[in-house]
Amino acid sequence: MKSTVEKLSPTRVRINVEVPFTELEPDFDRAFKQLATQIRLPGFRPGKAPRKLLEARIGRGAVLEQVVNDALPSRYSEAVSSAELQPLGQPEIDVTKLEDGEELVFTAEVDIRPEIDLPDLSALKITVDPIEVGDDEVDTELQNLRARFGTLTGVERPAAEGDFVSIDLSATVDGEDVPEAATEGLSHEIGSGQLIEGLDEAIIGLKVDESTTFTTTLAAGEHAGKEAEVTVTVKSVKERELPEADDEFAQLASEFDTIEELKESLVEQVSRVKRIQQAEQIRDKALEVLLADIEVPLPEAIVKAQVDDTLHNAIHGLDHDEDKFNEQLTEQGSSREEFDADNQSNAEKAVKTQLLMDAVADKLDIQVGQGDLTERLVLMSRQYGIEPQQLLQVLQQNNQLPAMFADVRRGLTIAAVVHGATVTDTDGNVIDTAEFFGPAGGAEAGEASEAPAEVDAADAEADADDDAEKKAKKAEKKAKKKAEKKADAEDADSAE
Repeated sequence: MKSTVEKLSPTRVRINVEVPFTELEPDFDRAFKQLATQIRLPGFRPGKAPRKLLEARIGRGAVLEQVVNDALPSRYSEAVSSAELQPLGQPEIDVTKLEDGEELVFTAEVDIRPEIDLPDLSALKITVDPIEVGDDEVDTELQNLRARFGTLTGVERPAAEGDFVSIDLSATVDGEDVPEAATEGLSHEIGSGQLIEGLDEAIIGLKVDESTTFTTTLAAGEHAGKEAEVTVTVKSVKERELPEADDEFAQLASEFDTIEELKESLVEQVSRVKRIQQAEQIRDKALEVLLADIEVPLPEAIVKAQVDDTLHNAIHGLDHDEDKFNEQLTEQGSSREEFDADNQSNAEKAVKTQLLMDAVADKLDIQVGQGDLTERLVLMSRQYGIEPQQLLQVLQQNNQLPAMFADVRRGLTIAAVVHGATVTDTDGNVIDTAEFFGPAGGAEAGEASEAPAEVDAADAEADADDDAEKKAKKAEKKAKKKAEKKADAEDADSAE
């Protein structure tokens, strides 16, 4: 087999392949064996019919067609490997010559990873915002903790911001009842904004058994997007009384003995969230600097595929009705032109980022270990709420493991770039990136942590909530034991 490569652009090539028929003999053997099991000829057992009789039965053209279809993928792969190309997407194959007994000639056009000139990555400079923990942020955390131990007390006054109410709801659209919008005894915190728009404003000022009607747009159900008249009736109003922020509360809500120790712990908790946010900013800034300084040719077909995929997902829920989609954009204060422009820009940036990270990974020889894949799998399984083994089966069934592998490698790559760069805050302080990006001098590039690609502020807040939940349970046990001791003491006094 002979093959040559024509470079059509920095991101696309045409591969010309010539295959002598002598090299196709194994393909003919496989084709006839397969046909022999499918076609029954009188006097021959299944799979034993001679080639000449099979060919006479179905025709030489049908045999050639099957041989060519079976041979093209392997010969294309062989040509790609021989030329050391890195294809992106599926090729467009065209058979240009097929002379029986002589040769098969075909061309394959395909997008490839472009050659990218990379700068000295060790000279990269990244500047981000400094970490500052404000008293108000610590106070907010303390308020949230106090709220966990607060008690709800019924009040006779009108409902106000922050109150907890029990309400009945009903709705009509064009005068007709909306059954799925009706409910009774629904608990709601005024000001949380967790239910329909306009509800909180309507409730404020109402007393128990008072009702009001307001207009809102339904967000879900059969009448989603339509205006509805909603009637709300307040059935009860309760306010939350918070415990005093003193040493007794610290002992109740945490493992600390004083309120000052508890506040110091909350400072560290807020600081960790800030450090994770800073790590995210470092990662984003590193990508921003690289993308701005490095020229990356973009394969048009790959960008277009991503643009089309985003549009497909956007209109899928509207039965692919583009008129409805355009109307929805108008209601959101946007337009189809703006959507298309943003979609194109985002697709170009995404493809450019992937190509750049792959080129950097090759330069730094980033290797993905089994532990890296396992860590990602466990993290993803937590996010989806399923077992890691079950998620692995889903990824295998949908052929998504290669994409996960590539994503993990890119995460390791950006970590390696960061801990090889000079990172400072706007105050000029050098930032130690080891906590989230791996050690700056000890580890090899491929061993750098990919934490910033996975951990975000929401994860940190979730961890903080988990810690608070554990502390709350611990405090409940502590309070229960305290009550039991008090009861035992009272029983002893009574006995005396």
